[in-house]
Amino acid sequence: MEQFSELGITINNRVATVEIQRAPLNFFDRELICQIADAFELLDANPECRAIVLASEGKVFCAGANFGTGKQDGSGDNNFSETGFNTVTVNLYSEAIRLFRCKKPVIAAIQGAAVGGGFGLALVADFRVAAPEARFAANFAKLGIHPGFGLTVTLPQLIGVQKANLLFYTGRRIKGQEALEIGLVDQLSTLENVRADAQALAAEIAENAPLAVVSVRTTMRAGLADKVAAATDHELKEQQWLRGTKDADEGVRAVSERRPGNFTGT
Repeated sequence: MEQFSELGITINNRVATVEIQRAPLNFFDRELICQIADAFELLDANPECRAIVLASEGKVFCAGANFGTGKQDGSGDNNFSETGFNTVTVNLYSEAIRLFRCKKPVIAAIQGAAVGGGFGLALVADFRVAAPEARFAANFAKLGIHPGFGLTVTLPQLIGVQKANLLFYTGRRIKGQEALEIGLVDQLSTLENVRADAQALAAEIAENAPLAVVSVRTTMRAGLADKVAAATDHELKEQQWLRGTKDADEGVRAVSERRPGNFTGT
């Protein structure tokens, strides 16, 4: 596992923990998604692993994709430049589909914000254990673009079309308790115990017959990866033309400056 420069990977009690190590904001790009997918594939082939916990270091689960310089400077415009956006998204989603083709159960431990593409990453998992401090936002419309990372498939499938539409259209942010109430989160934990509780759920799954678990999971998630692949093709086209609009430039500035956008429809 030494080839994963930005992941920490451990296996204990037949549960693998894959930790994203890009604090403080844990932005992802194609390289990181590729590393996670490679790790999942290795763990799929490892009989010592029967379930996976996806976690991240620091206070933020994942603040989304880094569409700028690739540097962790946290500055809004640099992390969402038009050139960077078009470069990153061309190859990003093909790697993201690999995450959905993982064979073993995945539990996400969400201690903080899961925003935009980070929200999409959280929905790769079968289950989500979150702290009350966790925050979820599909804030794409606030940025002037279309949702991505397969969220147009995974979010309505999880919480229903109407609730998904509400989150997409408003871009509102919801916390852990509300996420639990609408079915976005499966278990609420304390901030201190969120990872341990995710690992406990994974261990409970890992106690069962591994071939049976994989078989049931394959049945229950049949066609999901293919649906996400088709959805990301459409999402990407919509995102790329919208990223070239003046509203998208304004959305990036507005979100960076923590104010409502002054949109003109151009």
